[in-house]
Amino acid sequence: MLLSPDEPPAFRIRPSQGSPFLITVDHASRRIPAALGTLGLPPEELERHIAWDIGAAATGELLAERLGAYLILQGYSRLVIDCNRPLESESSICVRSEDTDIPGNVGLSAAERAARIDEVFWPYHRAIEAELERRRGAGEPTVLVALHSFTPIYRGDARRWHGGVLHGPDTRLATPVQELLTAEGLTIGDNEPYRVSEQTDYGAIVYGERPGNLYVELEIRQDLIADGPGQEEWAERLARVLPAALERCRS
Repeated sequence: MLLSPDEPPAFRIRPSQGSPFLITVDHASRRIPAALGTLGLPPEELERHIAWDIGAAATGELLAERLGAYLILQGYSRLVIDCNRPLESESSICVRSEDTDIPGNVGLSAAERAARIDEVFWPYHRAIEAELERRRGAGEPTVLVALHSFTPIYRGDARRWHGGVLHGPDTRLATPVQELLTAEGLTIGDNEPYRVSEQTDYGAIVYGERPGNLYVELEIRQDLIADGPGQEEWAERLARVLPAALERCRS
């Protein structure tokens, strides 16, 4: 076993209060299972964006509270296994993130890799699948919001966007979300600073694009949500924008 009985589970849930919104935070935590030590990294590396999406968990919790939305937060660092990557992706369990080598991810055996998949990746995603199945059975709609954050400086380059709206071919929700955020005077990237693809994304593809659910993947610049006031501001903003965007989809 990878996780000991006294360690937190692979996910944490806030149940829905009747809202169509389902919020996922794939990179909510920087926690490493005790069995893996620090993956060979000094503590300061585990505080950086390579280990988690800074500010995303707190913003997601505040947003879910305002919307009455179902919220699921991943409980372990993306460096253990990235829950927003297909399992066949090279970055599923990365040996190098940005310019940092991850010694504890080098040369994993099939059993070591399987433990991370079975105890971290699948429990998180099966919880999402269970909620989607419950909604289908009850005839309830799903609007997926995959919440992430991005570093303001990447390999020395400053990023000008306040946020990004990511999507695949289905832009029904993404387009009005981008329009409404832009109307608030923000610089919002369209598939920037990243873009949704079958190779680099899991949730938006598997729970949004493929089944035809309305969805958007949101990126917020980390310096804007690194503290309480910023998290409150963005939660308030998204609690206005997301329902308004959904209404445009329905009209």
